[in-house]
Amino acid sequence: MRIMFRLVRNKGLNYGLGCFEGIRAFWNEKQKQLFVFRLLDHYKRFHESGHSLHLNIPYSQMQLVYWTIQLLKINNIREDVYIRPICINGEITLGPELGGPFNRVMIYCTHLKEYIAKPALNVSVSSWTRVGSNMIPPQVKPTGGYLNSALASTEARLNGYDEAIFLTKEGNVSEGPGENIFIVKNNQLITPPISDDILSGITRDTVMQLAKHELRLPVFEKSLARTELYSADEVFFTGTAIGIKSIIQIDRRIIGTGQEGPITKEIRSIYEKIVRGDNVNYLGYCTPVY
Repeated sequence: MRIMFRLVRNKGLNYGLGCFEGIRAFWNEKQKQLFVFRLLDHYKRFHESGHSLHLNIPYSQMQLVYWTIQLLKINNIREDVYIRPICINGEITLGPELGGPFNRVMIYCTHLKEYIAKPALNVSVSSWTRVGSNMIPPQVKPTGGYLNSALASTEARLNGYDEAIFLTKEGNVSEGPGENIFIVKNNQLITPPISDDILSGITRDTVMQLAKHELRLPVFEKSLARTELYSADEVFFTGTAIGIKSIIQIDRRIIGTGQEGPITKEIRSIYEKIVRGDNVNYLGYCTPVY
């Protein structure tokens, strides 16, 4: 009863006082190997989230890396999975204050082949505004902040769309509920800056590097107006869960040719080889489990 009492009263449950990460591992059937993508980078960001939120994570990055590998080994995971580390404020005092010595960390994994099982997406600009940096900072991954994402995704799907796009309170394009966004215009790759209330995505960073070094494309971080989405040659989402997914329609407007564009396709193809350990130039991104 005492354990249940502490569980029910913890502030992660009552107030959403916590932070989390999303990590992917990909099974390579030919190599009989499971690769975790940019594992240490994810735990660096996990610690940065905790630091920003006055939520002390009581384990080092390397301890979390080790336990994640053990979790996958013990469960003999031999398929694509999503891994979720979460730290919650376990303090049982009544107020919603952060801090305190009772934070708890849990890690679980679940099968995930495709986050949205469609080759390309039909999305809408949400009526919900992205939470601002001086409200619930979207640059980290706070558990409570994802109510904002849930409202936008639910609205989009109730209206017949696959996903939503947020705008900032100033009207700039921000990101999806769980995805960063890119546009291609005149053979340039453009994505909103961190200051437009977005998460500094690890897949986003990977895509920017691939565009620069593999495709030799100019890459810009700059604010985008809503109408720039409609006139783009290509638009796509990036994220740990979704990977790289083309957007072919926004607010009932066809984007480009109405199918996955050539730049999106090439970046996605390179990325999908990298995450499975099939590109020797990027093996440093991949942590083998077995």
